[in-house]
Amino acid sequence: MFLSRQGFSRLLSTNGSSVVRQSIVSSSALIGSHRNLLSTSSSSSRILKESYKNIIVETSPKGGNGKICVIKLNRPKALNALNDDLFSDLVHATKSIDNDENIRCLILMGSTSKAFAAGADISEMKNKTFEQVYKKDMFAEWQEISKLSSTPIIAAISGYCLGGGNELAMMCDIMVCTKNAKFGQPEINLGIIPGAGGTQRLTRIIGKSKSMYMSLTGDFMDANEAYTSGLVAKVYEDYDELIKESIQMANKIASKGPTSLRAAKEAINAADELSLQEGLRLERRLFHSMFATDDQKEGMTAFAEKRPANFK
Repeated sequence: MFLSRQGFSRLLSTNGSSVVRQSIVSSSALIGSHRNLLSTSSSSSRILKESYKNIIVETSPKGGNGKICVIKLNRPKALNALNDDLFSDLVHATKSIDNDENIRCLILMGSTSKAFAAGADISEMKNKTFEQVYKKDMFAEWQEISKLSSTPIIAAISGYCLGGGNELAMMCDIMVCTKNAKFGQPEINLGIIPGAGGTQRLTRIIGKSKSMYMSLTGDFMDANEAYTSGLVAKVYEDYDELIKESIQMANKIASKGPTSLRAAKEAINAADELSLQEGLRLERRLFHSMFATDDQKEGMTAFAEKRPANFK
């Protein structure tokens, strides 16, 4: 029921005014309670769970400096195939970590040396219809990983990194791998194409010809070619060395200033979407903004005083 302003005034002037006022107070209290509930819900959604079903979260990994975190994809029997439940766990955990000011770098890897992730879970997809995947906007949620703004992510890859696994790795900021790593976009063998960045990010990284070759043939790329193509930054001997070196890399990154880390990540990621002139302008503005930060003050003062910088 709706009342005109005049009708509302008449109602307030009657003996029922106290009832109306009480109703307004109750409604305000209800709205406030609802806002508090939303705030609490939002806050709780940013807190890491004690455990997850499909991933392992290590907030204090061995060899870490207290500022890094490791997430392991943990469906070893399925070679860490990516399904909805796993990605729900992964998105929740990564967003929680990204909101934690104490964590400066994240490592994402498989829980087994056999695979980072062998692709999306085909058993979960095979019976879906166009209407279902289109309505859900399938794989849109996956892109949340690439939108994390604060925390640099290292994808540490051992074994198979195929299809959705390779697409997930490319959403990260740095990719490193072992000598036994295999990269590929073999979706063509299933009668489909990549759907989470395999035709876009891969092409931007290794170029059109190699990207076409991988997507049209379904053939794999080994670690050496991945390195020479610029897909990965480092190649390590085995899984143990991969873990050790990735943690050392994360420690080094985490020792830098948090604001400058975020600015560098923002500028580099923007390079894929901006023209050269627009990118250069963004870079200059971010560079200028650094002079308003504690990172710049500490970094340049430490350099002048010939001592290591102690970024907070």
